[in-house]
Amino acid sequence: MRFVTIQFKDEQCIGLVDSEGAKILLLNKVEKARSGNNSFPASMIECMALGKRFIEQVNELLVWIQNTDQTDPFYIPLEEANLLAPIPIPRKNIFCVGKNYAEHAIEMGSAEDIPKHVMVFTKAPTTVIGPDETVLNHRELTEQLDYEGELAVIIGKKGRAIKKEEALDYVFGYTILNDVTARDLQSRHNQFFIGKSLDTSCPMGPWIVHKSLIENPNHLNIETRINGEVRQSSNTKNFIFPVEEVISVLSAGMTLEPGDIIATGTPAGVGKGFKPAKFLRPGDQMEIMIEKIGTLQNRIE
Repeated sequence: MRFVTIQFKDEQCIGLVDSEGAKILLLNKVEKARSGNNSFPASMIECMALGKRFIEQVNELLVWIQNTDQTDPFYIPLEEANLLAPIPIPRKNIFCVGKNYAEHAIEMGSAEDIPKHVMVFTKAPTTVIGPDETVLNHRELTEQLDYEGELAVIIGKKGRAIKKEEALDYVFGYTILNDVTARDLQSRHNQFFIGKSLDTSCPMGPWIVHKSLIENPNHLNIETRINGEVRQSSNTKNFIFPVEEVISVLSAGMTLEPGDIIATGTPAGVGKGFKPAKFLRPGDQMEIMIEKIGTLQNRIE
């Protein structure tokens, strides 16, 4: 199941992308036809908060559709949908894992910079934009805008002190995230928050793939292209800290909740890592591809 948040006829709603990736099933439109009610919440976070019941309801709709010959009214073509970020307005800052690939830690410093413990910073909720939206270049503030392709984990169940062996039970699904970073601001302020939190600096999407479709998030190919040039190419098997450990560490004394977003770190190949550096320029097209999820595309203003 691939879940999207879309803007359709001046209304935000939740949809399900079909297996061919050609059209979107509008959940409440089907539910209205089936039961006479709009029983699905309007936001992805509220849907996930329903827990297992949400997936059960979706499965019930799919069974009902199979038994009716009037399927077309419930779908819209994917190209006609205005896809938003799957979670357009997160309730919290986005959790971000730093230097979770050894080669990236080295390109940003040296082997001594490979962390021994999970390194975490955050991005403000106001950074989030959806697929195909424009990333502001913020030329008045930065000359070193950079990209970071990442797998993002979406928490689906409330929990604290989560054990590693149970961590994936708390995941709803996975999406793609671009941790756009102003490297000069990062250095100037000697911390990550400002350089990571410029408006539009967190493209996310195009959808959330339910965890049932991804057996092992720690073994997915990931690639970033800038204007068609491959800059990053790796696999999440190269994580220093796998998804289960990240969730366990974050939740040790802090409650994780449905809708929390965890960006798991970026591979080597960021713009700053090149000699000379290859920072983003106006008009640059960014594409991040992750196996079993899809492609997130955005352009620099």
